Amino acid sequence: MSEPEELEDAKEAFIAQWGALGTSWGINRTMAKIHALLMVSPEPLSTDDCMERLEISRGNAHSNLKELTAWGLVKIVVRKGERREFFEAEKTVWKIFTTITRERKRREIDPALTVLRECKTATEDLKTQEGKDFYSQMKELEQFVSMASKAGDKVANMQHSKAMQMAAKLFGLS
Repeated sequence: MSEPEELEDAKEAFIAQWGALGTSWGINRTMAKIHALLMVSPEPLSTDDCMERLEISRGNAHSNLKELTAWGLVKIVVRKGERREFFEAEKTVWKIFTTITRERKRREIDPALTVLRECKTATEDLKTQEGKDFYSQMKELEQFVSMASKAGDKVANMQHSKAMQMAAKLFGLS
């Protein structure tokens, strides 16, 4: 097998795996595959390029590219003399991580915290044991999720090297 064929096989394997992994960080498989394709592409790609390479419809490509742009994982690149839009993925791993962390917090953690706080407030004056137990559970959950959210914010706002040093100390890897 030639080097270009080996590279293409490796890219295909990465795109497929990133697509599968994407569902665990809150996006659909096609969106993750488009993101992976853009990450491994040396040049920005058009919607048509994504459609052809991944064998997906125009609507599917367009809506997922729009969502990736909204997440901040992909940016639109304008080429002089071209009417089409081209797309380029962020390639810095730390920036990808912090972007995904920030978006997941905004879309998942923040709404969950809102519900926990509302449930806690709505039940704080209940007198039955069941009501008191529910309030206590909501209070503990809200405190834990709030603390985890703040810790996540601190890590996401750190420089890559500082975060890696902290992780190495925390997990005994240094």
